[in-house]
Parts: sequence; C-alpha cells; structure tokens
Amino acid sequence: MIVSAFGRALVEVVDLLLTIYVWLIIARAIISWVNPSPYHPVVRFLDKVTEPVLHPLRRIIPSIYGLDLTPIVVIFFIYFLKEILRQVFYS
Repeated sequence: MIVSAFGRALVEVVDLLLTIYVWLIIARAIISWVNPSPYHPVVRFLDKVTEPVLHPLRRIIPSIYGLDLTPIVVIFFIYFLKEILRQVFYS
C-alpha cells in the first residue's frame, strides 16, 4: 500500500514537472517572437533550461519557412510520454 502511494505520488510529481517544462517551452517560443535581449535573466533562464532538449532536435528537424518546429515536436513527445507513464502505472 505504501509502495503504491509512493508510486502514485512519484507519477504525479513527474507529470507536474513535465507540465511545467511544456510551459517553459511555450514561454520561450512566445518570447522569441519579440526579439528579446539575450542578456535578460528570464531569456537566459529559458534558454538554459530548454536548449539542451531543443538543440539536438534542430539538427534533425528542419525549419519550414523560418519556423522552428522543434518546440511543437518536444511538446507532443512530452504529452505522449505523460500518457504512457499514466497507462503503465495505472494499469
């Protein structure tokens, strides 16, 4: 019973962290539209947190007409991962 509760809590924490990461990616994408100062602390934080995931995919996924599709791909992957995590734990 304790193991089950601990596992459920762990799944919920991972789900929350993945949701926060999705919002960080969305915030970075929105901020990139306004051409912010690269020295602003918020911009630097968002770059530092999201770039390790986005950069490797940029080599694989080409931009279309200057539109970077990697944030969309990462968000879809995160939602896919969250659903798999829920199905594995709750089944």
